[in-house]
Amino acid sequence: MNKILAKTFTFFSLLTAASIFAGTQDGYNIKITVKGVKAGATCILANYYGDKQYIKDSAIVNDKGELIFKGKEKFPEGIYLLVPPNKKYFDFVMDAEQNFSLETDTTDFIKNMKVKGSEENKFFYDYQLFMSSKQKQIEPLQVLYKKTKNNKDSSKLLQDKIAAIDKEVKDYKLTFIKSNPKSFVSKLFKAMEEPEIPEAPILANGAKDSTFAYRYYKSHFFDNLDFSDERLLRTPIFHNKIKQYMDKLTPQTPDSINVSTDYLIGKAQANKEVFKYVVYWLTYTYESSNIMGMDAVFVHLVEKYYVTKQAFWVDSTQLFKITNRAYTLKPLLLGKNAPSINMMDTIGKPFPLYDVKSKYTVLVFWDHGCGHCKKEVPKLAELYHKSLKAKGVAVYAIETEDKPDDWKKFIIENKLDWINVHQPDQYQRAVTKKIYDIYSTPVIYLLDEKKIIKAKRIDVEQLENFIDMLEKEKLRNKK
Repeated sequence: MNKILAKTFTFFSLLTAASIFAGTQDGYNIKITVKGVKAGATCILANYYGDKQYIKDSAIVNDKGELIFKGKEKFPEGIYLLVPPNKKYFDFVMDAEQNFSLETDTTDFIKNMKVKGSEENKFFYDYQLFMSSKQKQIEPLQVLYKKTKNNKDSSKLLQDKIAAIDKEVKDYKLTFIKSNPKSFVSKLFKAMEEPEIPEAPILANGAKDSTFAYRYYKSHFFDNLDFSDERLLRTPIFHNKIKQYMDKLTPQTPDSINVSTDYLIGKAQANKEVFKYVVYWLTYTYESSNIMGMDAVFVHLVEKYYVTKQAFWVDSTQLFKITNRAYTLKPLLLGKNAPSINMMDTIGKPFPLYDVKSKYTVLVFWDHGCGHCKKEVPKLAELYHKSLKAKGVAVYAIETEDKPDDWKKFIIENKLDWINVHQPDQYQRAVTKKIYDIYSTPVIYLLDEKKIIKAKRIDVEQLENFIDMLEKEKLRNKK
């Protein structure tokens, strides 16, 4: 079983506790009895929200073995969790009425569940009980299938049996939805549905369209997910669907991701809270991504949804921080020309970055007093002498602090016979750090012959492979 992740969002507090925990004034009165949990034990009531779970209330098991959750404001509807001290929990539906009782046993939460006063929870547990029985039927068949998959007759028979069970599950859901169209559980069943892909069309050359299945699946992926229903935010389903769409169905390039973010946000505009969550999650995901180049998605989102003041939940201070971050990153995106800088070499002579004439330029910001730099810069020097220099690569190494004697001593001792520069003026040093987003050292940028940024914040070990990859790409383009 999973454990409660009682964490809060951190990205500039974009989602406030008030919006997450909003409720109405009618109150709740929920009694839960779990046999096997001792009297005096504290249990937690929590809810799903996106990809996390949030603590909403707690109660102590009384002498009758009961947990009583009672309050004046209703909880937002969705899927909730009851978490005993051992952290093995069970889910249930927080319905519109919020006046019901659940009784179960730690030996098997689902099998022993008894529901009173909540039709939605009755539906919910009937389904789970049905699924549990089908899972027990299908598991041994799957084990046998793996053992006999080389035997066509046996594997075909097992495949047919597995398919028959799958059909039973599908028919169960369809029948339920038809009989209970207004039920929240019906909404959950629909949200979990996968698009059924028709036969691929035949192309003019007589072959089947090999990309049809992917394109159809992607374009119909959200057909059954109701973006207007914010209750789905408080289930594990919604977040997993949008994450799958962004990670698995979208090519992982900034341009393709930008198209998908706009498509997803367009759908999310059906509901204010859904819109807020989707914009927030996408912004946080791509601002904090460790994958090089994904900051372009963050910049796109900020310019399209924050600068235009569609992100209604952020105040002026938050908006300033977000936009300032985006506008710092924008000139440094892959494919942009590196910002022009003019530094002084070791004899005090100006040496502008754009005066460097080479096939590639490794732009490295470092500090001779930085412990990490003391390890990485000599490694870069070794690589430079071993292979980079012969490949037409120049190094433009910027000392970020101002202790010229110690800096020059380090250069001599470590044979840094490349372009060594610094900026004696304190203000100009700060400006350069701001322009290149230098908040720690060392930082490496890789520029091509036109000083276009091809890579950034990469390790010394990655440099040579990356340059080789760029050279291969040039050859492919020529051909």
